[in-house]
Amino acid sequence: MHQPIAPSTSNRASTPRVAKRATRADFQTEDDKDMLRAARDLTKDLGEARGRIYWADMLLSTLVGYAGIATAILTGSLAVAIAAGIIASLALYRSLMFIHELTHIRKGALPGFRTTWNLMVGIPMLTPSFMYEGVHVIHHKRTQYGTIEDPEYLPLALMKPWSLPLFVIVALLAPIALIVRFGVLVPIGAVFRAVRKFTWERFSSLSINPDFRRKPPSGDFAKRVLWQELGASFWAITLIASTFVIGWRPLLIALAILSVTALLNQLRTLVAHLWENEGDPMTVTAQFLDSVNVPPPGLAGEIWAPVGLRYHALHHLMPSMPYHDLPEAHRRLAAELAPKADGDESQVSTYDGANHPGLLHLVGRIARSTMVRR
Repeated sequence: MHQPIAPSTSNRASTPRVAKRATRADFQTEDDKDMLRAARDLTKDLGEARGRIYWADMLLSTLVGYAGIATAILTGSLAVAIAAGIIASLALYRSLMFIHELTHIRKGALPGFRTTWNLMVGIPMLTPSFMYEGVHVIHHKRTQYGTIEDPEYLPLALMKPWSLPLFVIVALLAPIALIVRFGVLVPIGAVFRAVRKFTWERFSSLSINPDFRRKPPSGDFAKRVLWQELGASFWAITLIASTFVIGWRPLLIALAILSVTALLNQLRTLVAHLWENEGDPMTVTAQFLDSVNVPPPGLAGEIWAPVGLRYHALHHLMPSMPYHDLPEAHRRLAAELAPKADGDESQVSTYDGANHPGLLHLVGRIARSTMVRR
């Protein structure tokens, strides 16, 4: 009887072992301290917000966006209107995403930038910065990220399959909802305290958690809320009144363009995280691995995740890092923390666990996750 022949050592050595991808579950209770230390040590010379970059990027994006809206409204050509509308949607999307930077910029780093952004973008697009400031910081808190207290988290990957398209498509109604919020509810709330309280708690934050209730503003922030809300309310009422003077067409075109912008942002939100946590507190490393980087090569990520948001996982690792420094920070960490070529080929790279190839891959991943019976 022949005995089975054991595979030779040379054969085993010639078959490389595939590296296991690091996941949130691997670091749910304990951080990868080496990665956190490297993130701190390798980026010490980065982190200063460069005003020239912020101002040029924001102003150019905003002007291109408004020029696109004007062209779409004034042209008599449908093809030109569609092309101008697409350009306007992408440009205003980029400009709008500076609201994310405003929540993390160190006080005094960019004098006048917040006010100018609100006057040029936040108020005209009915999304003043107070709707994100004071809310987004909760999403970054160590003990609240991914829990029921997080206004920007839902376990989308664990929900029903129909919830994903609904989550994305509902964003198309956002511009109309904002007009109602600022043009109708704010004036009524000035008379009726209950309406004012309801509006602030339920409709004053860019959140996706339906159970989130916002606390009343206080101090200097309350003063910023007042002038931003008054400005946005005046603008919303002006837009409504304009339909009686110049008709509905200009407003409908602008709303269509902004609906596409809102849709892009909601699609990005859908893949900004893996959305696999069911309310448990996580370590910083677990939060990082539950978030998503879509690094180069490829320019697509810069279009659908602009202003540094293609490095969303890295942002959760270093929230105060300006968006223009994130590409360099990523290059340094990816090079330093990658498994060594002459080492164990099955070695795990924690940092690489948050890097993903692209939008379609991520949408497919979350869609498949919702189809698993639980």
